[in-house]
Amino acid sequence: MAFSVPFGLACAIYICEYSPKSIVVNIIRISINNLAGVPSVVFGLFGLAVFVNFLNFKVSILSGSLTLGILALPLIISASQEALMSVPHSIREASLSLGASRWQTIKMVVLPTALPGMLTGIILSIGRVAGETAPILFTAAAFYKRGYPKSIFSEVMALPYHIYALMTEGTHPDKQKAIAYGCSLILLFLVLFISAIAIYLRQRQRSCYG
Repeated sequence: MAFSVPFGLACAIYICEYSPKSIVVNIIRISINNLAGVPSVVFGLFGLAVFVNFLNFKVSILSGSLTLGILALPLIISASQEALMSVPHSIREASLSLGASRWQTIKMVVLPTALPGMLTGIILSIGRVAGETAPILFTAAAFYKRGYPKSIFSEVMALPYHIYALMTEGTHPDKQKAIAYGCSLILLFLVLFISAIAIYLRQRQRSCYG
């Protein structure tokens, strides 16, 4: 997310505020929206081909993090674009008419107004990434690993993949199912908690900026 959030916000700002209206820009917007709907297993296979095999990062935290970052990127860009486009053009025109530059208008007027929607999109993207199984299945996950990872090139245990493994592998299905149900409940509460934070921040920012 340290890569996806700033890059996604920068892309959304450029597309909405700086890019000229043209067929190419419209194609880019449509492509980003389509990428946001691509199944996560496709991103997992992409991460396996590029990060694990081609760049030789192997199955590791780095490969998994980069894959999840690419998965979250179109979601962040789409949500940020919608938030920026929801800001009325009259506000921009009023700021420019007072002598503010385009960047000053974006920084001091547009971004504070669009911030609630952008925060919501970012946090919901984190919630989706937290519950994904397919990308980390190919790029980062280990079924069982003692201790903490020693470096970014180490494999790591992940809760979504652990649930998948408990339900599909092992010699004691009854015991494993009980553990898997408990893990699923924890993951569900985690995603609901992230969603609640998104709603709270959106409402707080809306009340601050009116």
